[in-house]
Amino acid sequence: MSATDQIKQTVETNDVVLYMKGTKTMPQCGFSSRVAGVLNFMGVEYADVNVLADDTIRQGIKEFSDWPTIPQLYVKGEFVGGCDIITEMTLSGELDQLFDAKGVHYDKDAAEKIREANA
Repeated sequence: MSATDQIKQTVETNDVVLYMKGTKTMPQCGFSSRVAGVLNFMGVEYADVNVLADDTIRQGIKEFSDWPTIPQLYVKGEFVGGCDIITEMTLSGELDQLFDAKGVHYDKDAAEKIREANA
């Protein structure tokens, strides 16, 4: 199976996927840690893919999304963005709106606490 086929299958069979450096329990870069931290704090169920474990996936995800950096978040098969975009969406409430629209369960109180802590 090609990297593209593997990525496509992963994003289509999981509601939320984070391509990251490291894992959700042990991120290996600050940007991956920030996005995983947001998702973990909000109680979002998601698949994590460690791009450091497979160079073909690491390069393949950049081509798949036409986005040069990692982490990359996918919700219901759609590319949402990287660390800066996810941070902005979290603070503006747009990530809540996306999760609501896509039927992804998350802790609304936790999302509000993130915004309060960053106000």
